[in-house]
Amino acid sequence: MATVPAWRAARVTPLGELHAPPRMTAVLLRLTVQVVLVASLWHGLYSRTGSTAGLDEGQAVTYAVLAVLASRIRQLDQYTGRDSVIQHMHYGTIVYWYLRPLPPQRYYALRAFGEQLYGFAWALAGYTVCLAAGVVDPPESAAVAGVFAVSLLLGQLVLYYVMLILDQLCFFTIRNNSAMLILIFAQNLLSGVYAPLWFFPDWFIRLSGFLPFQATLSVPLSIYIGRIGLADAAAQLAVQAGWVVVLALFTRWVWRQAARRVISQGG
Repeated sequence: MATVPAWRAARVTPLGELHAPPRMTAVLLRLTVQVVLVASLWHGLYSRTGSTAGLDEGQAVTYAVLAVLASRIRQLDQYTGRDSVIQHMHYGTIVYWYLRPLPPQRYYALRAFGEQLYGFAWALAGYTVCLAAGVVDPPESAAVAGVFAVSLLLGQLVLYYVMLILDQLCFFTIRNNSAMLILIFAQNLLSGVYAPLWFFPDWFIRLSGFLPFQATLSVPLSIYIGRIGLADAAAQLAVQAGWVVVLALFTRWVWRQAARRVISQGG
């Protein structure tokens, strides 16, 4: 009996996009434009230099394009289907998450899993096209590819918990749209979505080392392009795994606190 609702929960957001061809076309167009512009930008930045911050042109372009593709994994539109936590809190419909047979924690996790799986399909398709077109370089070896895959998986788990914490904040704040946008921007900046972290000042790099954000994207992409060698990868994987455990325990505690703020009359 539980298999059917669980499966439906995983399909919620992807189906909202798959059943709207114009949205699919818009996503494809936006992703294509982003890849082209980002690749052109970094080619232009390296037009007068062979290496910057220890990276050559191929590594920099590969990192930037992969960052664009990876960001697609959690960029599905929940607002159109009115299924974001902030909307449920605003309209008071969050109470239905607690009235269903499926616990809200499990519903959220299953829905996020469906989103990330669907987003990964987009990212993988884009990566295949970019690799075939020579836009990105392949990994140096099968070992690097394998370690990158493990790191990417851990990074997505860390990202899931980071995004969960942002959503959980909605239980404790009122009309926090601006705060959510600021936090999402900070997450993208500190994780290396906009630019590799090693281009930032030393104090910025040291600060990000105490936060979980770089474990979401910067670490796996640094492994892919060779910025982090295989000899140092084990330590980075251990840090990523540590963040997964810490954030999992923290968000579990926050779920319990959030449940106390939900009443049957509304949000």
